[in-house]
Amino acid sequence: MQAHLVTLPGDYIGPEIIAQAVKVLEAVARRYGHRFTFDERKLGGASIDAFGVPLTEETLAACNAADAVLMGSVGGPKWDDVEPARRPEKGLLALRKGMGVFANLRPCTIHPQLAGACPLRADIIAKPIDIMILRELTGDIYFGKRWRAEDRKAATDEMAYSEMEVERLARIGFEMAKKRRGKLCSVDKANVLECSRLWRETVQRLAAQYPEVEVTYMYVDNAAMQLILRPSQFDVMITGNLFGDILSDESAAIAGSLGMMPSASLGSGTRGLYEPIHGSAPDIAGKDIANPLGTILSGALLLRHSLGLDAEAAAIERAVSGVLDEGYRTADIAAPGTKTVGCIAMGDLVAARI
Repeated sequence: MQAHLVTLPGDYIGPEIIAQAVKVLEAVARRYGHRFTFDERKLGGASIDAFGVPLTEETLAACNAADAVLMGSVGGPKWDDVEPARRPEKGLLALRKGMGVFANLRPCTIHPQLAGACPLRADIIAKPIDIMILRELTGDIYFGKRWRAEDRKAATDEMAYSEMEVERLARIGFEMAKKRRGKLCSVDKANVLECSRLWRETVQRLAAQYPEVEVTYMYVDNAAMQLILRPSQFDVMITGNLFGDILSDESAAIAGSLGMMPSASLGSGTRGLYEPIHGSAPDIAGKDIANPLGTILSGALLLRHSLGLDAEAAAIERAVSGVLDEGYRTADIAAPGTKTVGCIAMGDLVAARI
């Protein structure tokens, strides 16, 4: 297979972790006889420094012409004083909107080798935890109308969804549940919010088309509690942009380290945007201590969801697991008795096992 990939290293540790993911993808290409080309572009603060804006039209066009996009992390204190409309994070929001990716996939699993890093009691994680959270990505309060009083003492942010936006995300969730354990939990706040009542009604209507999927409905406050008390009950969770932002970060804490967590953002086609869920970590940038595994595992999601290369994706996941089995850890997941290595060395170790 030939595939054209755009990389967006971003800011601070972004270039360091992207370099390791590219290294692993190149090892996959050699091992399995593929040809991947990489087109590196700027996003976020790096784009502001170079072009004055967090996302250029040329970069967005390149992303939409690629088979998939692999991104690092954007933002940081260097750009804290930039006007709100030009902040690095605005580039990310514009990229998601411009690429038409509306479903953010965040898997939550606990690597057995890192069970000690999970903050939950041993009896709670004794049952396997394998959750896929689908967060709607281009609607909700993040994209609604905003208002601020002239005296700056009152403000409004609008939460808005259309039936179409809910249905297209829910359908991905139902299809995914069919291929997993056949369970879907829809998370909302339908006892209070009209927007959530539309969300629930739409999911209920769609559920009739998927009789093989067991569907439950949960208010977001209860869902946050249940993720801690009994996470093994969940298979696929679908929810809106704001609730999904919070719940998926909670699930990352359950897994033990933000540095281990990949994500995928998908639209109606196969082109997707792949990135680790953590931030740009300015405090450790340039020190070769960042954890690249979340980015490397995002590369595995890229192979699986955009290129249809399941065996190659599984090879990356096995390689990561093998490195952890041998006791290698970056500083954020190090523990007594493990072997601490840097970002570059971790990338080398994973690539060598492909």
